[in-house]
Amino acid sequence: MATPRTLSRSLQKLRYPSFRSISQLGHPSFSTCSRIKSHSPLTCQPRVVAPLLRQFSTSPSHQHGHIHKPKEGEELYVTFIDKEEKEHKLAVAEGDNLLDIAQAHDLEMEGACGGSCACSTCHVIVLDEGFYEKMPEPEDDENDMLDLAFGLTETSRLGCQIVMTKELDGLRVKLPSMTRNLQASDFSSKS
Repeated sequence: MATPRTLSRSLQKLRYPSFRSISQLGHPSFSTCSRIKSHSPLTCQPRVVAPLLRQFSTSPSHQHGHIHKPKEGEELYVTFIDKEEKEHKLAVAEGDNLLDIAQAHDLEMEGACGGSCACSTCHVIVLDEGFYEKMPEPEDDENDMLDLAFGLTETSRLGCQIVMTKELDGLRVKLPSMTRNLQASDFSSKS
């Protein structure tokens, strides 16, 4: 059985809800609620009703062409041979892919899809079959894109899918003389 005192407190909570309970209700026409005295009615200030804001969060963005600086003594080397047969030997960090490395060093490798394995513009030819064998097998998406590549060879790969590892230290790749970048304009009727 409830005592008069607990009954009085229960009734008081119903008549004078706490600030927390009002804010939990999320009533749109009140912004701040407070009691002036313990037994005074709840005083609420009206506010302009604003649209509800959703929480917003972000993840770190991956900058296209971003590569890591190799730590001293942990450098890996890759050599690109460009379309003019000029060699570019670069010190790179483990974990970077050939597309990002080439673009960071201003080599002519387009990467039209941004490295998502959806085009063949980062096509490279691995010059040493020993290195080609050390690479993981290309997945179906890569094989599909390689079918569109200009100058396809037995050791062709997509640069965005070749990630530098210690096993690939000393890798030599050749950039093909041309790339195919299929765009909507390629399929429009010409008058």
